[in-house]
Amino acid sequence: MAESLILIEHDCQQVKRPSLHAITLARQLGGEYALLLLGHGLDGIAASLVSYGASAVVVADDPALAEPLADRYATVIAEAARKRGAKTILGISSTFSKDILPRAAALLDAPMVTDVVAIEEMEGSISYRRPINAGSMLAMVKVEGERRLLTVRATAFELPAADAAPCPIKRFDFDAASLPNGIQFISREERKSDRPDLTEARVVVSGGRPLKDKETFERLVGGLADALGGAIGATRAAVDAGMAPNDYQIGQTGKVVAPELYIALGISGAIQHLAGIKDSRIIVAINKDPEAPIFKMATYALVGDLYQIVPQLIESIRRA
Repeated sequence: MAESLILIEHDCQQVKRPSLHAITLARQLGGEYALLLLGHGLDGIAASLVSYGASAVVVADDPALAEPLADRYATVIAEAARKRGAKTILGISSTFSKDILPRAAALLDAPMVTDVVAIEEMEGSISYRRPINAGSMLAMVKVEGERRLLTVRATAFELPAADAAPCPIKRFDFDAASLPNGIQFISREERKSDRPDLTEARVVVSGGRPLKDKETFERLVGGLADALGGAIGATRAAVDAGMAPNDYQIGQTGKVVAPELYIALGISGAIQHLAGIKDSRIIVAINKDPEAPIFKMATYALVGDLYQIVPQLIESIRRA
């Protein structure tokens, strides 16, 4: 069986943990798989990946790849897939892969399936299950051709254990001078926070439009998240109103989360938002509208004024 190639994301210092979930799908597909790293100065990151059961950690390390420019990364990914004979190229469903992997698919003239949540063998071939209609329905997709690119919903697959014998680290050589230069890096803005990453947090507290303004959002949503050691999320309405930054957005057009505890403050439960939280283990919803759609999904529902309830919760948790 042909090798699978898994694109591993990182922040130049460490691996982004959600990208490791694609390894679980590669194991389900069967056969060998290699991990692909792109960037510059990757020795430490590569060393952290050698125990995940891969045939190799393939490293494309060059100053030309210091920034994740989509045209350059896609070219290197396509070249690596061809040279290694990889038939399946995997990544997680993230803004990074949405920018890069469709370009690689075009270069490879290969079909692509996004947001895979499960696989199923049908009539001797593999089909891929993915959500459609904002997660209200699931479709089974079958693709033809010798290669395919897949993006994986990290929340749908377990995090693999790093308990295998170390595999080799192999440098992938390419001609950096021949890489395209259609995209130029200008600057990077990063928000520094002591709170956990939204997609990795065990607890997520989210707020909706009723929070009114940025200060109130931070006081109630941020205060409860800090009391629980959790991350902050938001609906699109809250983001559009300027209460929270775009990278806090959860839902169909934002991030998909699956924490152990998800607390929704003043969130009615639009289907687009529910698509991003349905895999959460426990959902607690606080809303003054007893008919709010989110109550149908919630594990625990609390009908009341969040301006009274949330400060009491914060105080009780801090005392405890």
